[in-house]
Amino acid sequence: MNPVTDQNMPAWRLREPEPPTESIRSLARDLEISPILCRLLYQRGMTTYDDMHFFLSPGLRYLGSLEDWEGLSQGAEIIASSIDKNEKIAVWGDYDVDGITSVALIKDFFAQRGLSILAVLPHRLEDGYGLNCREIETLAREGVKTLITVDCGISNFKEVKRARELGIKVVLTDHHQPGEILPQACAIINPRLVSCPHSELSGVGTAFFLMAALNRILPGQKTDIRRFLDLVALGTIADLVRLDRTNRILVKNGLLLLNQAERPGIFALKEASGINGNDGIGAGEVGFGLGPRINAAGRLDDPVIALELLLTKDLSLARKLASRLNKLNDQRRKTEEEILAQARDMAESMSEYRGLVLFNPDWHPGVIGIVASRIVDEFHRPCFVLTKEDGMIKGSGRSIGEFNLYENLCSLSRILERFGGHSQAAGLSLVPERLDDFREKFNDQVISSIGPEPIAREIVLDAGLDFDQLSPELISELELLQPFGPGNPRPVFLSSELLVQDQVLFGNDKHVRFSFKEEKSGIILKGQFWRQGKKWAKTSITGKKAILAYTPAVNTYRGVTSIRLNIKEILSVR
Repeated sequence: MNPVTDQNMPAWRLREPEPPTESIRSLARDLEISPILCRLLYQRGMTTYDDMHFFLSPGLRYLGSLEDWEGLSQGAEIIASSIDKNEKIAVWGDYDVDGITSVALIKDFFAQRGLSILAVLPHRLEDGYGLNCREIETLAREGVKTLITVDCGISNFKEVKRARELGIKVVLTDHHQPGEILPQACAIINPRLVSCPHSELSGVGTAFFLMAALNRILPGQKTDIRRFLDLVALGTIADLVRLDRTNRILVKNGLLLLNQAERPGIFALKEASGINGNDGIGAGEVGFGLGPRINAAGRLDDPVIALELLLTKDLSLARKLASRLNKLNDQRRKTEEEILAQARDMAESMSEYRGLVLFNPDWHPGVIGIVASRIVDEFHRPCFVLTKEDGMIKGSGRSIGEFNLYENLCSLSRILERFGGHSQAAGLSLVPERLDDFREKFNDQVISSIGPEPIAREIVLDAGLDFDQLSPELISELELLQPFGPGNPRPVFLSSELLVQDQVLFGNDKHVRFSFKEEKSGIILKGQFWRQGKKWAKTSITGKKAILAYTPAVNTYRGVTSIRLNIKEILSVR
């Protein structure tokens, strides 16, 4: 494959609408921001002063009333009644970042009220995802009377029924897509289930609102609920939910707490991630630094390690736990790269398939979700990556924007033992005899939904931005758009035509670095194209002219500050 041929270049377009120049100048002046930032806000739907002011300063006062969420108070009242009766309470979560931060938030809230509850985090290899009857029966023997689920439970019909048979009241909180039939819990709190102003919440966001409702009705001094927003930001960013109005408020304010790092566990985790104390934390640092290390506990070991890290008050212990997570994350990376290479070869051999189902019984179940994401990024096709566990085939899927994974799995439910998830991410299990059937029918479902032809990946560019417009001050101002994520991507700019002066591989040849000269200004900047070393190893474009999709960044090395380009795509070469 020659990466410089036109047919291999992605499609691209500039974001619309084109804002009126005079309005942009006026709004920028009133808001005291640059016209470039003002234009970006306008193109993202903020067309008035109030819209832009909220987006830049989304205070907690914008969250609205708890009464707007039907069923929230019911769940809080059940828990409050259990506390009043001095009953034993347990919280049950998932083993990913969203689930672990959810359990940590509820445990910490109870501790702030002088109360203790049990925590259950299933082991991925021993227990699998969600509730299980064995552990529920153990909780019943230990005298638990109320069980709060976080980030799980909406598809656990049998397990919730068993809990009720054993006299356990279940307050079920989850944010995954509910089916037509619901578990018989005493209360179900799911933002996708009822009329709710916060439909895109993560599991930890849902837990936060439940604790806010509980905080309001418990007797005694109220807890400052804002102190838990660091956990909310951590789980929300890591779970890749859409950063709608509510999530923007929660995450923007939570990032302030993550920067302060008053929790010893967060402080130690930042150290282990190589984030210096003076460095600001944005969604990128959470998504690529803090989140993967917490996730590594549940993927390869015991999620309780990460829970203990988030809750400990002892910095010395926190550093030991963070170091352990760091080693697990290194192990996760190595395992992931090995599986990715095999999955990539498999995907390349299935060019006729529009939907990919990749299977190897020896793949580690803890990293196949990440591998599925990487395969979708490279091949731009919906993909499931599956392995074998306890005689069953299980795995994770990721999708492209045009294909709703969960809805299409509903159409295949008769050949699946279990499934659940969102439009862009899902998990499933099936008996081995059904694997070939699932592979063919999943491919048919993709073709039926989005057509038989490959869908070209499209790059949406925010604006053209020449090198002489770049400055450290502008790049710093662009950070006001944080947090970045689904629904609010980091701005990507279009370059003018640039002369490629140099091209070298680095990072064990995984990445490629270019030097670009903008001829009309004479400015030379370096650009890094991450994870593209293999693609560009055999093709040099030195001496040619290229147009880039890029994001600018400030790089400081040995006290010298410079501007670097993070290349998203090379759009044309001639």
